[in-house]
Amino acid sequence: MPYFPVAAQNVGASAEYIKALTPGWDGERFPDGRPKVPDAILERLKNISIEEAWGVLRNKGYQNQYEGEWQIMLPDEAMTGRVVTAQYMPLRPDLEKQVKTQGVEKEGRAPKGGTNSWPIDILTTGDVYVADGYGKIADGTLIGDNLGNAIYAKSQRGVIFNGSVRDQEGLSKIHGFNAWIKGQDPSYIQQMMLTSINTPIRIGRATVLPGDVVLAKKYGVIFIPAHLVEELVLTSEVTGLRDEFGHLRLREGKYLPGQIDSEWTEEIKKDFLDWLNNYPGKLPMTKQELDEYLKERNY
Repeated sequence: MPYFPVAAQNVGASAEYIKALTPGWDGERFPDGRPKVPDAILERLKNISIEEAWGVLRNKGYQNQYEGEWQIMLPDEAMTGRVVTAQYMPLRPDLEKQVKTQGVEKEGRAPKGGTNSWPIDILTTGDVYVADGYGKIADGTLIGDNLGNAIYAKSQRGVIFNGSVRDQEGLSKIHGFNAWIKGQDPSYIQQMMLTSINTPIRIGRATVLPGDVVLAKKYGVIFIPAHLVEELVLTSEVTGLRDEFGHLRLREGKYLPGQIDSEWTEEIKKDFLDWLNNYPGKLPMTKQELDEYLKERNY
C-alpha cells in the first residue's frame, strides 16, 4: 500500500495561501502575505459613506460585503484598517487539542493563556482584528480589557466581532479603542475554541478575507477587497463632489431635479468642471487624480 505523508493543517494561514486568496493585489505586502494598502488610502476611506462604498462594490459584482445591526463603543468615530481574521467554533475536545498542539509545537504560538490571544499576537499598526464568534454572547466573550489594551497597543485600532466582549466599562477607558460587537456579557469565554487565523470567515451577511480593508461606521461595516480600495475611494470621492454640486445647484434653482438625477447635459458637465476648478475648499484627491478619473467618465 502506498504511503502518503500527511501535513497538519496550520492554525495560521501561510503567506502563499493569503497571496493565492488575493491575486488582484499587485502592491506591497506584509511578511504574512496580506496586502499592505497605504495608510493614506485608509485615512481617506474614513470620509466615504457606507452607501457610496456599497454602491461601488455592488457595481463590481461584490454584493455580500456589508453587515449591520451592531453595538458600537464609539458610534461617532469611523474606523478603517487592514483585516486580520479569526474563526471560532463550539468546543470539540479532540479538535481543540490538535489546534493547540499545532499552534504551540509547529507554529511557535504562546503555550500559556487561551488561544483567543493568538490573533492578537500577530497584529501590527493599522490592523483590525475581525472575528467570527458565531454570534455567541453569554460565555462567548472573546476579549476583556486586558486583551483590549494589548490589541490597541499593537494596532492602534479596535475590533469587529460577530460575538461579544466582557468588561465593556474597562474597554471604554482605552483611549482610541473602538469595537463593533453583537453584545456584551460579564461571563468568561467557555465552550468555544479558535480554529484558524487569517482564513476566509463569515461576518453575518459578509464574506471576509485576510487583507481586506474595512470601513466601519455607525451605519454598518463594509469589507473591501484590497485591490479595489483605491478605486473605491476615488470613485466615492468624485460621487460626493457631484452630490455636493448637484445639491448646491438645486438649492439655487438653477436646474430641475430630473436634470440632476439623469445623465448630465454638456451644459451641466461644463458647469460642474468650472465649479471643481474653483472649488471653495480642499479637494479630497489630487487634481491629477481627479483629471485622470474624469477623462474616463461620461456623466
